[in-house]
Amino acid sequence: MIGLFFGSFNPIHVGHLIIANYMVEFTDLKEVWFVISPHNPHKAKETLLNDNHRLQLVRIAIEYNNKLKASTIEFSMPQPSYTADTLAYLKDKYPKKKFALIMGSDNLESFHKWKNYEYILNHYSIYVYPRPKSDGGILRNHENVKMINAPLVEISASFIRNAIKEKKDVRYMLTDSVYQYIQEMHFYKK
Repeated sequence: MIGLFFGSFNPIHVGHLIIANYMVEFTDLKEVWFVISPHNPHKAKETLLNDNHRLQLVRIAIEYNNKLKASTIEFSMPQPSYTADTLAYLKDKYPKKKFALIMGSDNLESFHKWKNYEYILNHYSIYVYPRPKSDGGILRNHENVKMINAPLVEISASFIRNAIKEKKDVRYMLTDSVYQYIQEMHFYKK
């Protein structure tokens, strides 16, 4: 089974990588695909780095781990991107593959606001990792929800972006290659 880790990855950081690595090493997921979202309907698009730059950051972050993949599947889909539409597309494109979702417990709490959430909940497994001050809400007990005891990581991409803007050193929150790329490209400085 392949775990789909949806996100803006703006930028990808060690927290994302810790969660993805935990999922492929300590659950029954064989691979994790980072599905880079061009536009999350719940976030402002102006704050996003260009799609291809975010894709490049993900690729260089995972380049030495063959269990982790970067997916551009949503790049060619209508925006904003909805998980339900992406899952339908993946089911058509890869009929022999079985997919599951990976999300934080905070996202599970607001999952009832997602497009076609009941269909997703009833047809896909959802692997949920812990997030600060969140227990997953009432859906945590659904038969297709698997609460995973992954490490609690309190790093966020918005914190990293703000820290870079304030000229703070965030090198240990990113892989070396991602940190170097961000520095060379002068991302998030304004």
